Amino acid sequence: MAETNFVDYVKIHCKSGHGGAGSAHLRREKFIPKGGPDGGDGGRGGHIILEGNRHKWTLLHLKYQKHIKAGNGEAGGGQKKSGADGEDITLEVPLGTIVRDGETGEFIFEITEHGEQKVLMQGGRGGLGNDHFKSSTNQTPRYAQPGEEGEEGWKILELKILADVGLVGFPSAGKSTLLSVVSAAKPKIADYPFTTLTPNLGIVGHREQQSFVMADIPGIIEGAHEGKGLGLRFLRHIERNPMLLFMVPADSPDHLKEYNILLNELEKYNPELLDKQRLLTISKADMLDQELMKEISAELKGIPHLFFSSVTGFNVQQLKDKIWQILNS
Repeated sequence: MAETNFVDYVKIHCKSGHGGAGSAHLRREKFIPKGGPDGGDGGRGGHIILEGNRHKWTLLHLKYQKHIKAGNGEAGGGQKKSGADGEDITLEVPLGTIVRDGETGEFIFEITEHGEQKVLMQGGRGGLGNDHFKSSTNQTPRYAQPGEEGEEGWKILELKILADVGLVGFPSAGKSTLLSVVSAAKPKIADYPFTTLTPNLGIVGHREQQSFVMADIPGIIEGAHEGKGLGLRFLRHIERNPMLLFMVPADSPDHLKEYNILLNELEKYNPELLDKQRLLTISKADMLDQELMKEISAELKGIPHLFFSSVTGFNVQQLKDKIWQILNS
């Protein structure tokens, strides 16, 4: 997915349709000069609906469609004819899309299933025709209900990527390289910080035709929970992953300190993130010999960890086995 095409936040103005007015028609035919009320009901105003689509990965298609307007319901007619309902507008969104109120930021709902539909803006109800108001004491009501107004306002759509495993680490920890090795994803890779500017997804094949989805999240830096670096914009994607794979490169000056900084940033952003399953890995292990691996293991003081190298393939299969075991524990 091209970085410029990945959009995970849009603000759109929505307006559902007005309901059609009920009819106050009185039946008038030859030989039936006083046929009584026969006004039909107005049609319902069109809804604005969100529908989940597993084949969409971005909100790009809504970025330039800021104003969404559904159709109005038609008025009722004589002979108890109901007006047609207004045209509904259905917007397809990626799974993991959250809807918030554009003014208050209040959470409204989320879309997590393919084909799931939820009404974002309810169309106004159509008015009742005068036929509904006749009675023994009022046999010729000359009034009917007007249609209800539709809803109108700004809504915020946020995308939180749905993946089984989220890669967490400082810039240049080797996250994109790992994803490119274990999946068909082709993220941008270079030897400078913040190569990855948007999340990348890859389907990782495992033994016996099993698979899981891995997300490469842009690198975290100290202070990310305050918005530093790429900060809050991408930390929210980690909330969706049931497992977090922490990556600290072999050439880090202090592996334990770097791991603790990552944990601290996640805790300050959302303490519940520390309740997720997690695994610490030491990437770029081709730079290490057995003696250095023993020194790093001693430094990590009993924290479960795994050494691997995406470049040489060292322990990559063992890493996939371990991830699968954790996901299915």
